[in-house]
Amino acid sequence: MSFVRLPESPIACRNLVGGEWVLPRDVQRLEVRSPYTGEVIGHVPMTSEAGVAQAVEAARAASVGWRAMPLRERTTLMARFRALLESHLERLSHLAASEAGKTVAEARAGLLKGLEVCDFALSLQNLDTGGALEVSRGVSCEFRREPLGVVAGITPFNFPAMVPLWMIPTALTVGNAFILKPSEKVPLTACALGELLVEAGLPPGVFSVVHGGREAVEALVAHPEVRAVGFVGSSAVARRVYAEGSARGKRVLALGGAKNHLIVVPDADVGLTTQAVVDSFTGCAGQRCMAASVMLAVGDVQHIVDQVLERASRLECGAGMGALIDQASRTRLEAAIDAAQKAGARVALDGRGKKPAGERWANGHWLGPTVLDGVRPDMEAAQRELFGPVLSIVRVPTLSAALEVENASPYGNAASIFTTNGAVAQAVVEGARVGMVGVNVGVPVPREPFSFGGTGESKFGHGDITGVASLGFWTDLKKVTRKWSSRTDGSWMS
Repeated sequence: MSFVRLPESPIACRNLVGGEWVLPRDVQRLEVRSPYTGEVIGHVPMTSEAGVAQAVEAARAASVGWRAMPLRERTTLMARFRALLESHLERLSHLAASEAGKTVAEARAGLLKGLEVCDFALSLQNLDTGGALEVSRGVSCEFRREPLGVVAGITPFNFPAMVPLWMIPTALTVGNAFILKPSEKVPLTACALGELLVEAGLPPGVFSVVHGGREAVEALVAHPEVRAVGFVGSSAVARRVYAEGSARGKRVLALGGAKNHLIVVPDADVGLTTQAVVDSFTGCAGQRCMAASVMLAVGDVQHIVDQVLERASRLECGAGMGALIDQASRTRLEAAIDAAQKAGARVALDGRGKKPAGERWANGHWLGPTVLDGVRPDMEAAQRELFGPVLSIVRVPTLSAALEVENASPYGNAASIFTTNGAVAQAVVEGARVGMVGVNVGVPVPREPFSFGGTGESKFGHGDITGVASLGFWTDLKKVTRKWSSRTDGSWMS
């Protein structure tokens, strides 16, 4: 197969500290295996607390000069980085696909979303200029954005490029020094991003890469010089990161999991809905927080369900859909399918045992599109985030009943309505208690400058991770009030 190029030999990952690629001493190294084949494609060091402290100190020292650099000069360097991302788009797409199990098209789409965030960051030199106003006779007030200092991003396996690029461009452009701790399952793309930032001319220490697992995360969250932490991962870990960081007085925005619902009513456009539903639950092999894992079938929509089953059954593993990140994920998902059957659900489409043709791909972590029908709202398949290409169909009689199921979920990430009726769409827009709503859109990710973020168990903290709402997370507002002379005709302030 030629859909993804694996690295020719294992890549030895190192930390980027103070502008130098270094291998931490006396630490364990883990193997990085391709989800496509199970082959070893890299090795990653598990950095200790001491290694994290070294990176933070280099970032702290670099942050002084970086924050003093005029915004336009920082923007020029970030523009170089954006140009390098674009010129290396295909190489980065194959690299991200090889370690995360994505198709190349999906990895490329993630990078393009990252370029979009870069464009937003580059616009700040013209758009985010602060504000000033004469508030009284002889008295003026203004505000300006001030960087926090050293900030960190802790990112998941499912988007090796996109999620780091949700944070890096804006956090750096506003003047922070940034430390990236990628998932130890996908360290290769993070190293490539670091190489491009160095090539773009960032001063040493302004951007760092620290590899590792739980010890590295805990050390970053605990370090007193790390002022803010952005996190994306499971809700359980997001809650812990938020609690630990907030208890230490840090600014923390931790995005967690999701249980997104697609509400389908009888008047929905069949072709549009079918494609959107299938793309939503099978895209990235269902390993994304925006995946639709529940279809709320309102009334008689069997004609749409039939089309969803037909379209999903034609997807080929490897070419049309990627692999799961590891064997543990496949085992967990297959157990969830078995549990749903025992609870009374019917497996309308079974993806177990599906894999690409060819000996090389036999040891990959494959699960084809799977659809569970007749799922009750109280079943585990309807409530727990499965994180795989499994769609649960819950049949409900009315739109009100669908919204009750949606709003009973502790998650609050996203929901979509499929209809040709504006009033029905508006009822869901107003009634769904989520952070992102789609109307005839299966993956309602906002475009920049509109920001990404959910509610409930899907987000711990305030603000959003991208767009205009992210500026308040990565900066402080400094307010200045000036008066130069006394005024006899003044108000109380003058």
